[in-house]
Amino acid sequence: MRLKVVLNFLTRNLFVECHILEIHTGETQRMNLFQSINNALDIALAQDPTAIIFGEDVAFGGVFRCTVGLQEKHGKSRVFNTPLCEQGIAGFGIGAATAGATAIAEIQFADYILPAFDQICNEAAKYRYRSGGIYDCGSLTIRAPCSAVGHGAVYHSQSPEAYFAHCPGLKIVVPRGPIKAKGLLLSCIRDKNPCLFFEPKILYRSAVEQVPVKDYAMPLSKADILVEGDDITLVGWGTQIHVLREVCQLAKDQLNVSCEVIDLVTILPWDRETIAQSVKKTGRLLIAHEAPLTSGFGAEIAASIQHECFLNLEAPIERVTGFDTPFPHIFEPFYMPDKWRCFEAVKKLVNY
Repeated sequence: MRLKVVLNFLTRNLFVECHILEIHTGETQRMNLFQSINNALDIALAQDPTAIIFGEDVAFGGVFRCTVGLQEKHGKSRVFNTPLCEQGIAGFGIGAATAGATAIAEIQFADYILPAFDQICNEAAKYRYRSGGIYDCGSLTIRAPCSAVGHGAVYHSQSPEAYFAHCPGLKIVVPRGPIKAKGLLLSCIRDKNPCLFFEPKILYRSAVEQVPVKDYAMPLSKADILVEGDDITLVGWGTQIHVLREVCQLAKDQLNVSCEVIDLVTILPWDRETIAQSVKKTGRLLIAHEAPLTSGFGAEIAASIQHECFLNLEAPIERVTGFDTPFPHIFEPFYMPDKWRCFEAVKKLVNY
């Protein structure tokens, strides 16, 4: 029964946000996540004549349709395919950005970004620093679908954000839905630092919102308090935010516990102040992410908040994460930090 429930959670359209944020003025359109990303890329190409999009199969729309129609609209010289070589994709993006282009690269799956690790961390992230500010490849954004999808197994389900969070000079962003995806992607494209934009692939079609049609941007490195509460702080990013919202409601209904739900939004640089202020109020912190426990980014959050909020904590900081194994296939539902695992962690924290 538990397997069936979790599989339904992964595959059904449960991630709908109907509210409109303050950014909205003018016309909105119902979009899912991949459509909002496509819209952001279209705006970037239309407004910036130096912008180019490249990657494996992007000329045909990409495996998740995020670039569909863009080559037909903007031309083969601006939206084009590359060889199956992630190191080459990243290296080409660095070269294009340093030459003055706005380079937008797609890695087809975040699992396959590791061959490009050297180019991203040893070249892109350090380019400005090692040249003393003379050279810059800040106009580089690398997009990649990440996280679980219900059937991805070892090579199509990973969340590699923590690998890159150890590398100064990068910005790392994970959106929770279409509104954030469009605004944050446009901010990354225009930012003067190389950015990694990880897109939770299960949300491509299941996350649906009324997205502003016009151009807008959202601030990087600023966490969002989605639900205010007094008893415990719940922190996550990407798909996990929707899990934590359900946990918040469960805690309210079954435990009479008030949870504060925070979307970290930007992994690097992350918003310490918002998390710390919340924990100083609630005295308890639960961090949830899909990546394995050991050295996941939740460990950095826990260490930093423990240092800053030690005298305010009413219980040890709790992490609910993937396990320290390769990502499984048939056991994926048990690997995931679902609402039941997170709910048990909430009960443990409030009864400590």
